[in-house]
Amino acid sequence: MEGTPTSRAERRRRTEERILSAARAIFAERGFQRTTIRAVAAAAEVDPALVMQYFGSKQELFEQAVRIPSIPPLDGELEPVEELLGRIGMKMGPLPEATLAMMRSMLTHPDAAEEVRGKLDGQVAQLADAIGSADAELRAALMVSTMLGVTIAHQLLGLTGLRGASPERIAETLRPSLRALADGEQARPV
Repeated sequence: MEGTPTSRAERRRRTEERILSAARAIFAERGFQRTTIRAVAAAAEVDPALVMQYFGSKQELFEQAVRIPSIPPLDGELEPVEELLGRIGMKMGPLPEATLAMMRSMLTHPDAAEEVRGKLDGQVAQLADAIGSADAELRAALMVSTMLGVTIAHQLLGLTGLRGASPERIAETLRPSLRALADGEQARPV
């Protein structure tokens, strides 16, 4: 019977989603290099040949499993530093497994690195436009890199000093350095 949960198309869709869900979890835990088709198949409770039938290769499985949403554009309602700092809560909270898988894989897998680079380059360009100084692209890249570093240190490394800090405290502490980058202020000697 077409359209019922037990139709062939529905069973296929459910199996495919079960495989993708297992792949997201394993890629998030192990990264691209250490994930195997056999491990994904075991977690999804399917034969490894079925994973290959649905996705063709580990690369295709990875690409479908780790599609991450675009970074929301700066909306211009707040000045650039406050917009970046407003995203701290999102970066400190639970991230989707696809995002974690992409982050864990970006240093060892060229396609993951390219996707992350593309999304971050877009954010750098928006931020540079908002800053508007002669070296705005460099300043924006340093600001985005700082935010990426905080996210990696918190989400992947579990850095002790960040674990207990609230997003508000982290934002408060980062504000002067991000503002100095955005405004072009020179660091004062200590």
